[in-house]
Amino acid sequence: MKKGYWVVAYRSVSDASAMQAYATLARPAIKAAGGAVLAVPGATVVTHEAGVAQYTVIVEFASFELAQHAYASADYQASLRALGNGAERDFRIVEGAA
Repeated sequence: MKKGYWVVAYRSVSDASAMQAYATLARPAIKAAGGAVLAVPGATVVTHEAGVAQYTVIVEFASFELAQHAYASADYQASLRALGNGAERDFRIVEGAA
């Protein structure tokens, strides 16, 4: 079974309080779904080509299917409602190579 990853690049953050509310709810939702956070906002980011040096988050799940289910979970969806329009994100769920 191939692992699944959330790869999230924040293009911009317009509301820091909404980001905090999102993080407060997202952390336990991710943990409950079996996710392991590998990279968090504040980590060093080196950009190339059209990259933006903004927050980047990588979360690992035991499978691609679990990564999809975690995103669709009621708890994670509540965190997205808390974020609202507070950030513009490029959010991808990626299947691992092995």
